[in-house]
Amino acid sequence: MRRTCQRVAALLIASLALAATAAPPEQTATALLDHLQAGDAQAAEAMFTPELAKAAPADTLRALWRSFGEPRGRGTAQVTPHQGMQVVVQPLQFASGELTAQVAVDAGGRVAGLTFRPVAAPAAAAPDVPAGADYREQPLDIPTAKGTLPGTLALPTGKGPFRAVVLVHGSGPQDRDETIGANRPFLDVARGLAAHGIAVLRYDKRTHARPQDFSGTDYTVDDETTDDAVAAVAALAGTAGIDPRHIYVMGHSQGGMLAPRIARRSGSVAGVVLWSAPARSLLTLLPEQNRYLLGLDGQISADEQAFLDKLDRQIAAARGTAPVAAADLPLGQPARYWQSFEAIDPVADARTLAQPILLLQGGRDIQVVDTDWQLWKRGLARQRAVAFRHYPALNHLGIAGEGPGTLNEYAIPGHVAPTLIDEVAQWIGAQR
Repeated sequence: MRRTCQRVAALLIASLALAATAAPPEQTATALLDHLQAGDAQAAEAMFTPELAKAAPADTLRALWRSFGEPRGRGTAQVTPHQGMQVVVQPLQFASGELTAQVAVDAGGRVAGLTFRPVAAPAAAAPDVPAGADYREQPLDIPTAKGTLPGTLALPTGKGPFRAVVLVHGSGPQDRDETIGANRPFLDVARGLAAHGIAVLRYDKRTHARPQDFSGTDYTVDDETTDDAVAAVAALAGTAGIDPRHIYVMGHSQGGMLAPRIARRSGSVAGVVLWSAPARSLLTLLPEQNRYLLGLDGQISADEQAFLDKLDRQIAAARGTAPVAAADLPLGQPARYWQSFEAIDPVADARTLAQPILLLQGGRDIQVVDTDWQLWKRGLARQRAVAFRHYPALNHLGIAGEGPGTLNEYAIPGHVAPTLIDEVAQWIGAQR
């Protein structure tokens, strides 16, 4: 998976509009893909804006396309306008799996952006609410200025009004259950808290529900997460049966890092739960995580070291001031995204909150480690309304296991530990 992600790193660049008469955008995208499939990367590059041609020259295109394997077909293209361009989303089938090509076509008909992303297998439908449960689930969509995000509200039975929680995802294009491998931690938490009489709203993250919103380079972590979470709090506060004085934000991983920021911007949050929340920048965590994972077999190969060296260079570029194409930055994310991330100090943000805070950390977490946990404890030691809960056997997803943590255990079906859910419910119930 690691090497696949490297091969399909996003190639994104801003466009310069040209005054020529343009062909329909789907026709332009088809011609581009035809050139690549025919092995004519030079012809494909000739369709690019100068900026994209510089970021993705023909040799790079040719190697990238070949890495996908034998083409097997294409699905139906969809076209969406975005920031003065037309973004063509084209499903592609290869012998090695499925990809989605996103081709941004400017007003002059030139290709201003090209992204290839792996298509995750669709998650199976969530299991039905158990018979006899003391809660029900109902749709609750999140209206925003940039499009509606679909969501689900787990609502306890009874008259209410009920205390309520908004769940905020970790990094990546997460669905409302935060499906990771064989696990659905948000489904576990939502139904577990609902069984305790607490309503829970979970929703599809924008990068999952509306990936077309990220086809350019002018977006930030607030566009990805913060603004939608604030909208989710507002939607929940206006829902019948919810106590608007007791709405809490429970953020997991990146969502936990941003929970204090969400609470401050909302102004309607009664408290925050920081679950496996980084205390440091993602650009600091990325090399640590990769070095740990690559070293699990006891050695780091020359190719792996080359990958780590490249990541270090990308991180240095992301922290620098010189203009850099998104393709040359970590995870293929544009400079403005990383700049917005680097400006956030999650511990300082938490210290400014007047609302109560609950922090949860697993002892087997390999993504947010004890260094972060200690930074949280030291940084919030003097805060009056802060509670800490540490679970030695739990991993990043709140699932129990044994031995050193690995990514492989995410593929093993499990459930968020009932103790964690119970203690969150007790903490919310104790707030006045």
